[in-house]
Amino acid sequence: MPQYELTEEQRMLQDTIHKMAKEQVEPGAEHRDREGKFSWEMVDLLRENGLLGIDFPEKYGGAESGLLSLILVIEELSKADASVGLLPAVQELGTLPILLAANDQQKGKYLPALSSGEKLAAFGLTEPGGGSDVARLKCKAVREGDCYVLNGNKNFITNGGVAETLTIYAITNPDQKTHRQGSVFIVEKGTPGFEIGKKEDKLGIRSSDTVELIFEDCKVPAENLLAEEGQGFQIMMKTLDFSRPGIAAQALGIATGAAEYACNYAKERIAFGNPIISLQGVSFKLADMFIEIEAARQLLYKCGAVLQECPKDMSRLLPEQVRLSSAAKTFCGDVAMWVTVEAVQVLGGYGYSKEYPVERYMRDAKITQIYEGTQEIQRLVVANTL
Repeated sequence: MPQYELTEEQRMLQDTIHKMAKEQVEPGAEHRDREGKFSWEMVDLLRENGLLGIDFPEKYGGAESGLLSLILVIEELSKADASVGLLPAVQELGTLPILLAANDQQKGKYLPALSSGEKLAAFGLTEPGGGSDVARLKCKAVREGDCYVLNGNKNFITNGGVAETLTIYAITNPDQKTHRQGSVFIVEKGTPGFEIGKKEDKLGIRSSDTVELIFEDCKVPAENLLAEEGQGFQIMMKTLDFSRPGIAAQALGIATGAAEYACNYAKERIAFGNPIISLQGVSFKLADMFIEIEAARQLLYKCGAVLQECPKDMSRLLPEQVRLSSAAKTFCGDVAMWVTVEAVQVLGGYGYSKEYPVERYMRDAKITQIYEGTQEIQRLVVANTL
């Protein structure tokens, strides 16, 4: 069984990112949330510190530090601002299809700029008619000579409006069974026929870019097909198996940030002549928060340690590996939602005010129960592995 006790290098990384998040990410979090605009300043900060390619191969300029190190980075950033924590998570998500299924020529062309963060990545799966229900996806790619012509829409695509390299799932074989219908293509920003549509005005993660993608007779070179036609479902599923721990890390960071703030507040807030942390009704809430958070952390770190030993190729993961990924995402997301609601309760009326950050943590937490597979779908995945 892989060990998930942190190494000295990982602890140093954790401490470094924690300090950076406190000093350079947290001070602007409220402003970025209020403005709801994508922050290139935060992208530059992560680029300068080599944090957008931390799990990418050294051969292509990445740090190759492993999935557990990526989890630590996302967690620490998300304690300060979940939208910033999402940046390395989505860079991983958008690049994973290339890491898993690209040939050497494709990897050589795209991975160096993605590893350095020079170019941002995005992954396009969800459509207006379906996300979890892959059989309802309508975006199609038809082979015409040395190109595929894409037609259709994608929505709720994180980084969709700012990414220069996108991996897009499209139907190439509509007459085949569901798992053989789709393929994945690398689409570059600026390709004729590819436009950015509606920008979402969201409840949480407000400075994260979330948009609609529109493909109208968009000609993508045939050489941008990943693996072979009909392998898109396999690529997509393994991508999500590897990327869900990143969302779990975001959720864990949100929960930890909210719990720590509530705990510090409870030590300072005086009621009935004493700090409210001395009241059992409050202290038990805080105790339960930290119990749940620690349980979530252990599950997630184990998941990271196990999955980082798995090859990033087209081979299938074992059922227990898939189960760990979905279980970690589910548990961490549920913990984040519960903890942030309780944190608002600890602060009382102040918790409901935007003057304090716990309401932002609560809004940010909700999406971790929805994207990259809803909690209901994750429980279905776990059940199917039993």
